[in-house]
Amino acid sequence: MADKIRCKWCIGIDIYEKYHDEEWGVPVYDDQKLFEFLILETFQAGLSWITILKKRENFRKAFDNFDYKKVAGYDDEKIQGLLNDAGIIRNQLKIKAAVSNAKAFITIQKEFGSFADYIWKFTDGKPIINDLKNQSEIKAATPLSETISKDLKKRGFKFVGSTVVYAHMQATGMVDDHVADCWKRTDSNLIS
Repeated sequence: MADKIRCKWCIGIDIYEKYHDEEWGVPVYDDQKLFEFLILETFQAGLSWITILKKRENFRKAFDNFDYKKVAGYDDEKIQGLLNDAGIIRNQLKIKAAVSNAKAFITIQKEFGSFADYIWKFTDGKPIINDLKNQSEIKAATPLSETISKDLKKRGFKFVGSTVVYAHMQATGMVDDHVADCWKRTDSNLIS
């Protein structure tokens, strides 16, 4: 893979390159994986993504493999245990948000059949492929991420501002922001 041209934000850090090559911008329709990225993105708020990637396996263990049904049932004792877990980001508001977000996630599943059906309806079920020449054109948020953010907040989600939502959209392939010369770019589906 060393000979492949990648988006500049990931170059030179193995864990970033692996994430870029295998996950970033790849469409995700599996609810558990969507919940995993939701947890990780909400914990990333105000921090760098590399910090979260380095702790991802710790998060996986701490949050029962991102099983949203289990997370929704976390009690005060489990929350205290998470607050004492040096392997994750020990932010009480974010930990409590993970629990309330899991409950809201399940409510959405009941209403729409799956969280994937709910979230992907915002893009008509297919990725938005952006025509980006270079990294400076990648946005932190968009009007669509703002719309989704407002809807999630209305449904009880926390730590889901427009920037967090856009990062989630990128991570789960709702948006493909690979730049023009990146080997992962989907040229055949460019939207002008």
